[in-house]
Amino acid sequence: MQRTIVMSTENREELYDITHRVKKAVADIDEENGLVNVYVRGATAGIMIQESWDDSVQQDVIEFLQEHIPQGVWKHDRHDGNGDAHLKSGLVGPQETIPLSEDQLMLSTWQNIFLCEFDGPRSRREILVTVS
Repeated sequence: MQRTIVMSTENREELYDITHRVKKAVADIDEENGLVNVYVRGATAGIMIQESWDDSVQQDVIEFLQEHIPQGVWKHDRHDGNGDAHLKSGLVGPQETIPLSEDQLMLSTWQNIFLCEFDGPRSRREILVTVS
């Protein structure tokens, strides 16, 4: 069973906590146990499980990637200026899988699920949530 989360992003690069949206999608699917796959469509975004308690962690992720994969120096930038976004997306990856047990995502206390935007702002990002 699958649900789609649709959202917009406001900044070129940012991590958006989507945990509550994923939990809602899983509740709508109405499965108690299995594996939850969270997958973002598109070649310039990713999905990451990361600490949620301290917002500086998300900023550190963005700054680390900006430092190591700068904008404007890649061959693909000649086409549309987002070569760095493709590389960042490829390294982070488009999906995460989380065990589901008795209606609960098996995330630890400090873990949340983040949409990683690397080429925003975007008026529409689609995130597929599948339980198997």
